[in-house]
Amino acid sequence: MQRNTFRTGINPVGTNIITGNAKVVRTINRGMILNIIREMQPISRINIARLTGLNKSTVSSIISNLLEEDLIIEQVSEGQSVGRSPLNLYLKLGKFYVGSFNIDSAVTRMAIADLDGSIKGTSSIDTDPKDPRKFVRRCVSELRSLCKNLGIQHLEGLGVSIGGIVDSKNLIVNFAPNLGWEDFNIGETIRESMPELKNISVGNDAKASALAELWFGSHDVDLSNFVFLSIGPGIGSGIVVQNRLLDGEYQASGEFGHMVIYEGGEHCTCGNNGCWEAYASDKATVSRYIKKKYPDAKDGVPLSIQDIVALSKKDDSDAVEILKQTGYYLGLGISNIIKAIDPHVIIIGGRITQVWELIYPEIMTVVTKRAYFGRKKSIKILPTSLNVLPRLLGAATLAIQEIFNGYKITD
Repeated sequence: MQRNTFRTGINPVGTNIITGNAKVVRTINRGMILNIIREMQPISRINIARLTGLNKSTVSSIISNLLEEDLIIEQVSEGQSVGRSPLNLYLKLGKFYVGSFNIDSAVTRMAIADLDGSIKGTSSIDTDPKDPRKFVRRCVSELRSLCKNLGIQHLEGLGVSIGGIVDSKNLIVNFAPNLGWEDFNIGETIRESMPELKNISVGNDAKASALAELWFGSHDVDLSNFVFLSIGPGIGSGIVVQNRLLDGEYQASGEFGHMVIYEGGEHCTCGNNGCWEAYASDKATVSRYIKKKYPDAKDGVPLSIQDIVALSKKDDSDAVEILKQTGYYLGLGISNIIKAIDPHVIIIGGRITQVWELIYPEIMTVVTKRAYFGRKKSIKILPTSLNVLPRLLGAATLAIQEIFNGYKITD
């Protein structure tokens, strides 16, 4: 899909000039050109030179290398009535694939994706986090089976998304409370099981979701500064500032789920009371419904957020009321995020967006009252545009990003 603005950190002409080691500069320029082709395709060499400010010979040389790597293709533009038809560049699909894992507390999903983010196949298994190394090896085995079923013999990389604090540089899960993992070197375990992989990427699931929205989302809005909220068993967020995903000093940026909105309120899994997550997460929504509908139940009632959503669509008044309450609580937290980050857009992902018509008015009522302070323009709050589970596509995007940001593919 062609866009009018760059969404993934590309520096168009007139911005910062890159200087330094010639090999490094060429690698950066390669990544910039490849990203422009991905975002603006079909596009000609001349237009790439205009957009980047690079001279034509540099562009032509890099394009030649990308053609040799088989990452792009060149085709004659159709419909040219006068003169020679220009050659346009496109990504080449169907050759380089990446794998992805989204490790959630209940279900772990696997997928294989092409360079444009299209998912070629998926699989899932129940999450069993007691022995993390053993479980990751099982995930690898499931991914290999998926590759075999799809007739894919080679993966260019693997991306993994996990709820918690993740050291993406060293591929270590620092703390995943819902899994009970701490200081787990997941990258090492994957390398032992898949030594043929050229790149491995690991990240927080909400941040990965934000990256997927940035790269493959279809909202026609400026996403240079936005926050992605992932609503699930907990609440995670990915913050994008000037087209860059914000990690923070200790990889813990965006832990808004554990900001306190009610001092001394509901107990949270983090050990504190009154956290946003304890009111607006899927787990909190289900808990409120069970307390209201089955106040005398002594044992756990087997309901999920999907059940509450389905009941609301059948005009269950209690389900509708509870979901509206969740919208109110989401609005409280979003108001604080707006005051702290001042984003252009906030995008929400999760099953809760299936009842957008219920929660959005409640969110906006609270946000309008608490967050704007006389702003002339309100911040857009939108459901995710991704039609694939954002956390799963986000994991794939982590690996795809490595290819586009200078990672060299060789046969």
